Amino acid sequence: MTSKRRTVRTVTTVAVASAMTIALGGLTATAQAATTSFDVLCTPTDPGLTELSGLAVSDARMYAIGDSGADDQIAELDTNCQVTRWMPVGAPTVDVEDLDSTADGALWLADIGDNNKVRSSISLIGFDPDTGTSTTHPLAYPDGAHDAEALLIQNDGLPVIVTKDYFGASYVYTPADRTSVHNLGTSAPTPLSKVGHLQFTPTLTPGGPVTGAGTMAVTGGAVSKDGTVVALRTYTDVYLYLAPDGDVVKALTTRAIRVPLPNEPQGEAITFNDDGDLISGSETRGGPMPPLRILQGATEIAQSGAGSGSLGSLGSTGSTGS
Repeated sequence: MTSKRRTVRTVTTVAVASAMTIALGGLTATAQAATTSFDVLCTPTDPGLTELSGLAVSDARMYAIGDSGADDQIAELDTNCQVTRWMPVGAPTVDVEDLDSTADGALWLADIGDNNKVRSSISLIGFDPDTGTSTTHPLAYPDGAHDAEALLIQNDGLPVIVTKDYFGASYVYTPADRTSVHNLGTSAPTPLSKVGHLQFTPTLTPGGPVTGAGTMAVTGGAVSKDGTVVALRTYTDVYLYLAPDGDVVKALTTRAIRVPLPNEPQGEAITFNDDGDLISGSETRGGPMPPLRILQGATEIAQSGAGSGSLGSLGSTGSTGS
């Protein structure tokens, strides 16, 4: 994580605006801001979670993982955020930046971090928490290296990767042949296709390692258990999109509801629990262990106003988003 902290400190601070906007083809609209807030869920104490970067809930069990340098094992947490077991990943990792799960109980590690944009390929690692077995699935961007920290998996298994940019230009990729995570290859990298983009501008929400610019950097993602709500987070805010038909890419073209996060030192983890609540977590960034926070009824919040009117946040499916 030392390399990441050096990187974020060198980013130029951007002038702060009062709302997030996303534009496509000249159309600009403002995300609706929610008045609700996150509450404290519980506070981890295990020092192995100081670099917390990914959270996932599967079969009512919560899992957590750190990023580069702390991503060789997965923690299972109890309801008090205490580690009940550490599970070795069992596969080489470079920089795991997100964690997700599928209905079969598998965990999916998004080894997609690339601060210096030098990796020739990235990977998704499937992990079985019952047997401890793992399988690595390499992926390759069509247009060179990118840094990314957000993985979204549709209920049909399609993986969607959203890149990270401190100036707000995030690109969205899926396998070129729309392959499910369960059918990805294990030898040659599966080609990815750029299907669109999001352009964020700053918010006034405090938190994160970089004032202004950090409010635009996508650091994590999650999809609700029923597949109908998509969450993307930055260091400071979470955006909720409706996906009534389960199409994550399509959902990102619609109006989002923005919920400010509670001034986390370096927030990168986000997940839905089985009840539709949203759980957020942060790295310590050299300070005390931050609590995990929960947004009760996040899916209902999204359904109350997200998706009303086109925001134009993403090119239509198959678009380059350029």
